[in-house]
Amino acid sequence: MEDELEPSLRPRTQIQGRILLLTICAAGIGGTFQFGYNLSIINAPTSHIQEFTNETWQARTGEPLPDHLVLLMWSLIVSLYPLGGLFGALLAGPLAITLGRKKSLLVNNIFVVSAAILFGFSRKAGSFEMIMLGRLLVGVNAGVSMNIQPMYLGESAPKELRGAVAMSSAIFTALGIVMGQVVGLRELLGGPQAWPLLLASCLVPGALQLASLPLLPESPRYLLIDCGDTEACLAALRRLRGSGDLAGELEELEEERAACQGCRARRPWELFQHRALRRQVTSLVVLGSAMELCGNDSVYAYASSVFRKAGVPEAKIQYAIIGTGSCELLTAVVSCVVIERVGRRMLLIGGYSLMTCWGSIFTVALCLQSSFPWTLYLAMACIFAFILSFGIGPAGVTGILATELFDQMARPAACMVCGALMWIMLFLVGLGFPFIMEALSYFLYVPFLGVCVCGAIYTGLFLPETKGKTFQEISEELHRLNFPRRAQGPTWRSLEVIQSTEL
Repeated sequence: MEDELEPSLRPRTQIQGRILLLTICAAGIGGTFQFGYNLSIINAPTSHIQEFTNETWQARTGEPLPDHLVLLMWSLIVSLYPLGGLFGALLAGPLAITLGRKKSLLVNNIFVVSAAILFGFSRKAGSFEMIMLGRLLVGVNAGVSMNIQPMYLGESAPKELRGAVAMSSAIFTALGIVMGQVVGLRELLGGPQAWPLLLASCLVPGALQLASLPLLPESPRYLLIDCGDTEACLAALRRLRGSGDLAGELEELEEERAACQGCRARRPWELFQHRALRRQVTSLVVLGSAMELCGNDSVYAYASSVFRKAGVPEAKIQYAIIGTGSCELLTAVVSCVVIERVGRRMLLIGGYSLMTCWGSIFTVALCLQSSFPWTLYLAMACIFAFILSFGIGPAGVTGILATELFDQMARPAACMVCGALMWIMLFLVGLGFPFIMEALSYFLYVPFLGVCVCGAIYTGLFLPETKGKTFQEISEELHRLNFPRRAQGPTWRSLEVIQSTEL
C-alpha cells in the first residue's frame, strides 16, 4: 500500500521542497547576500576612491589632503557601513512586528535603491559625501535583513530542517562576498573608471528580491501567534509543507501561542531585566561579540592590506581575495549539510578552536618571514585556513541563536540586540583595524585570538544544544537552566513563605 502511495506523494513533496527553496533564495538574495556583497566590493576600488576623495578636496580648497586624513576619510567610508547596520538592526524589530517578516524585507529595499542612485552619480557630482551617505544606507539595509531573514526562514522551516535552513543565511553571505570579489576584478568593474557602477550594482539583488518574494508565503508562526490568523497560517503551511498531515505542527504552534497568550512583544531593554532570559541574553551577547571581534570580517574589509603584509605579490592579490570568499562559501555549504547531525555547540567549539590554532601559526609565520622566506606561503595558507574555520561554525550558527533561544514574544527584540551588538563591534573593528595593523605589525591578530579562545570556552560550558528540538522544548530547557532550584523539586522554605502560603 505504501509503495502505491509513493508516486502520488512524490510530486507533492517536490512542490513542497521547491516552495521552501524559492523562499530561501528570495529572502537570501536581497538579504544576507547584500550584506556580504557590500562588505567585499568596497575593497576593490580602495585606491580609486582615495584618489577621488583627494582630488575632490583639492578641487574645492586648492590643497591636497594629508595622507593621515586620506586614511581617516577612507576608514569613515568603510565604517559608515556598520554604523548604518546598527540603525538597521534597531529598526528591524519594530518592522518585523508591525509589517511582518516578508513585508519588512520588501520595504527594506528602499534603502538599496536610494544608495545605488547616490553611488551612481557621486563621481559626476564630484561628491565623496554621496559615497558616505550611500554606504550608510546600504548598511541600514543590511542591518534590517541580517536580523529579519534568519527570523523569517527559521519560523518558516520544519523542525528537522530549521538549522539547515537558518544556516542558508551564512551561505548567502559568503556567496555575496565571492560575487563582490569577482565583480570587483580590474577586468570587470574594479577599474578606475567603473567604480561608481561597482558600488551601484547592489541594485541588482534588490530588484531580484522585489520581483520574487511577493509570490511566496509569510511566516506561519507570525500569522498565527502575532496576527491570530489561523486560516492564513494554514494556507502558508500548506504551501510550505504540501497538503499532508499538518496536525502535529499546528498543535505545536498552538501550544506556543497559548504560552504567549496575553503577552506583548518584549522591548530590547526588557530582555536584560528578566531572570528567565538571563542565559539566553548572556549567550547572545558573548557569542555575538565573539563573532565580530574574532578578526574574520577585517580580512574582507582590508583584505588587500592583509595580503600585502603577508608578502603576496601585488598582481596576485585580487585573485587571493576571491579565494578567501570561496573558502567561506565552501564551509558554509558543508556546515548547512552537517549542522543537524553534528549540532550547534560542536560547530562553534570546533570553529573557534581551529581559528585560534591557525591565527597563532599565522602570527609566528609573519615574525619569521625575514629569516625564512617560505613562511610567506605558510602565512597565506593560514589566512585561508582561518576563514575556513570561521565558516565551519561561527559564521552561520551565531545568527541562529536569536531565533532558537528566544520565544515568539522576545525574538524580535533579541534580533535587535544581537544586530545592534554585531554592528557596533563591526564598526569599531573597521575603524580601528588600520591603526591596529600599524601599531602591532606582525602581531595584529593576537587580540583576536583571545576572543576566539573565550568563544570556544563559553560555548562548551554554557550554551545548550538545540538540535532537533521544537521552540517550546528549547524554552522549557532554558527555563530549567535559568531556575535550577525550581527544576530540582521542592526545597526548604522560610517561615515567612510558609505563613504567606497558608494565609
